[in-house]
Amino acid sequence: MRRAVSITLGIPDNEAYTALVALRRLGVEVGRVERSDVYLFEDRGDAEALERRIVGDETIFNPNKHRLTLLEAPAPRAGEVWIESSSSRSARDDAGRIATAWRLFDERGEPVSRGVIEAASERLLCNPAIDRAVIGGSDADRDIPSGAE
Repeated sequence: MRRAVSITLGIPDNEAYTALVALRRLGVEVGRVERSDVYLFEDRGDAEALERRIVGDETIFNPNKHRLTLLEAPAPRAGEVWIESSSSRSARDDAGRIATAWRLFDERGEPVSRGVIEAASERLLCNPAIDRAVIGGSDADRDIPSGAE
């Protein structure tokens, strides 16, 4: 069984803060931004063993600065977009990293709507020339609209 795993910084994330400020300046109404790396692993149905394996792999996880979340499905969660670069599509690294996830929340701490995610992706988070945005909540993944594709 393939399982998606999100590894987030447990310490302040300057890149996420910079994205938050930039999105607000671009008119995207967002209260908080989280950034994480998404990996795919084979877990053979044993989530606890998978978690131990990841926590023990110092090349991708440092317990002093990272938090690990086993995702329910290998797809973006509510309020989240996965940005997959063309280089990660052509040659996945050995650890199985597939995307950078950006999860956006409103001022109340709730995940933002799909429309806000699309606006954030189009205005800042995704460069359609080299990236692909995967947004959950629909039957099919889609690229950010672009006349260049």
